[in-house]
Amino acid sequence: MKKIDILNFITDFRKVPNQIKTLSEIRAHLGAGDEAGLLKMLEEMKQMRTLREVEKEGEKAFQVAAK
Repeated sequence: MKKIDILNFITDFRKVPNQIKTLSEIRAHLGAGDEAGLLKMLEEMKQMRTLREVEKEGEKAFQVAAK
């Protein structure tokens, strides 16, 4: 599991640049066995302002904020 895998899953800049994915969708796609590692990566990307945390259907979700 790498940060680039998460970013690529959330968005495709050519087709859907502003797509929002929930935490459960990211978890299901990556098959994240290491929940703490996934949350740590997401937090690091939020601090670097690469990801923005939003809410989608009452659930924590993420959107790519910078390329």
